[in-house]
Amino acid sequence: MADLALQLLLLLFLAGLLAGFIDSIAGGGGMITLPAMLLAGIPPLQALGTNKLQSLFGSASASWSYARHGHVDLRGQLPMALAAAAGAVLGALLATVVPGAWLRAVLPFLLIGIALYFALKPDIGAVDRHRRMSPRAFGLTFVPAIGFYDGVFGPGTGSFLMLGFVGLAGFGLLKATAHTKFLNFGSNLGAFAVFAVTGSVLWKVGLLMGAGQFLGAQLGSRFAMRHGTRVIKPLLVTVSLLLALKLLADPAHPLRGWLGF
Repeated sequence: MADLALQLLLLLFLAGLLAGFIDSIAGGGGMITLPAMLLAGIPPLQALGTNKLQSLFGSASASWSYARHGHVDLRGQLPMALAAAAGAVLGALLATVVPGAWLRAVLPFLLIGIALYFALKPDIGAVDRHRRMSPRAFGLTFVPAIGFYDGVFGPGTGSFLMLGFVGLAGFGLLKATAHTKFLNFGSNLGAFAVFAVTGSVLWKVGLLMGAGQFLGAQLGSRFAMRHGTRVIKPLLVTVSLLLALKLLADPAHPLRGWLGF
């Protein structure tokens, strides 16, 4: 592939910066980076692989920032991160044989449901609540399932992890955000390994956007820790709704014509 123009690389860096900021707070960074790479003329498979590379920097940066301030124990969460990585490896390997049409059809409505769940419960996520699953059960079932989904398809992974940590593990929103980023790092790493082996990664673009992701995630995580639930909750709701609308407007969505988009 011919070298991208300097201006285009700068725009991709800025896309990574913005995505890192948003993703470190509420997830959904791929909603910015993937379209940016496709608009830059990068083929879809390479865009997916490169997106996993640059996402590693954002999720690692946010995880490190949250850990430094005591919001997540990275060593304690390592088994769950490995479970997410294993699920993502399987998902990425099976991406070519698992039908994706039903995912595209159902996902926007799941994201709208997540947005409504957080929007309509005024006090949700402000403090830790009673958990509905033990950490062991959560790590052996929910986490690898979401990692698998991230490898197969990907959009909304952060939102699903947030919902799981708040609704099933009983975490407050800030704590859930901190733990989500480390598991997201695991799933990104697992899927990236598969894409790298198959030669589907543009290293120069991925590393450049990764630098933007790293800086954006540092800014976003510090912003979230400073402002807490009052910024995480509305941004999570907004990102989930915007991602749902984007997916519904996608020409590949099976229900696009029926919905009138």
